[in-house]
Amino acid sequence: MSERTSYAPGTPCWVELSQTPDVAASEAFYRELFGWEMPELPNSAELGGYRRAKLRDRDVAGVSPRMQEGAPTVWATYVSVADAAATMAKVGESGGEAIVEPMDVMGLGTMAVFSDPGGAVCGIWQPGTFAGAELVNEPGAVGWNELSTREPEGAKAFYGAVFDWEANDLEMGDGSTYTEWRVEGRPVGGMLDMRGRMPDEVPAHWGVYFGTEDVDATVEKVRAGGGELLFGPMDIEPGRFATVRDPFGAFLNVMQPSEQLLARMAEEGL
Repeated sequence: MSERTSYAPGTPCWVELSQTPDVAASEAFYRELFGWEMPELPNSAELGGYRRAKLRDRDVAGVSPRMQEGAPTVWATYVSVADAAATMAKVGESGGEAIVEPMDVMGLGTMAVFSDPGGAVCGIWQPGTFAGAELVNEPGAVGWNELSTREPEGAKAFYGAVFDWEANDLEMGDGSTYTEWRVEGRPVGGMLDMRGRMPDEVPAHWGVYFGTEDVDATVEKVRAGGGELLFGPMDIEPGRFATVRDPFGAFLNVMQPSEQLLARMAEEGL
């Protein structure tokens, strides 16, 4: 079990199913997929209907109802920071653009959202009484956050300046390179060069990987629940994964980690 009560600055700490048009239907879908519950919070009304998805009574993800007509349903990534205002200043200085300026969320923390120079949208979270996901790196919980971009060199400079990330390039078997983001030597996320891998109409984005014990069975659950398989299942060095879409259009990845990856995670305390 991988429980968290805090996150080092620069570490992805929270993911959010943003702009879902039907919270009840999303709860039914993800309950079958991952065993989640999405109970109303005592302050859900004050938070615009916001909920927190739970696995074994631990917070694993946020759920935000659609607030803007026509807005796409997406899985969003939030990175923990020590100072949201200072981080957003770095975003502007480094060529990014503010989408939501820092705002207090009822003492839970301070959030903000920006787009990087390549167009990918990312959130930040300065913790108050709430640090982020209480459970990670398990079946049904977040296991990885990944930037897909067509401007990898620019992204290295941008995120290095904003979050002090180190870019560790890994040679892949097909001759391509995958970038691992690191904070003080520990991996916190990754970056994929989209060029030649994804259709031109797919914009740069932050993707989310959720753990599963059986990718193929999870894909069948996606289909049974009204979702769609987009890619895979496929075996890669870290494990077996697939990219799927939920019934409202949100993309997500499901990953069955390999024994080698599990051993590495245990060694690095992830």
